Amino acid sequence: MKTYEAIGAIETFGLVFVLEAADAMCKAADVDLVGYENVASGYISVIVKGDVAACKTAVEVGVAAVEAMGAEVYSSVVIPSPHFDLGKIITRYSLENLLPE
Repeated sequence: MKTYEAIGAIETFGLVFVLEAADAMCKAADVDLVGYENVASGYISVIVKGDVAACKTAVEVGVAAVEAMGAEVYSSVVIPSPHFDLGKIITRYSLENLLPE
């Protein structure tokens, strides 16, 4: 079974809060911002990748940043050594696919 670096994700409500989370995540640890997904009705998820420790730090700091703004984090996860096929899902939400050229 193929694996690749860890992925971390945070889901909250509102663009401002997810931007704060993404900023804090990228500043706190050596992670790459994969992308985001506007799930529905204002719920937005942000996804990062990196090594396991970096993703754990990034998610912890991102959650704290959202909560410091008085918002709620609906879900967060770090998946160490995710199965290679998860790449099929997160690639759909990569910044390269979401942003116009």
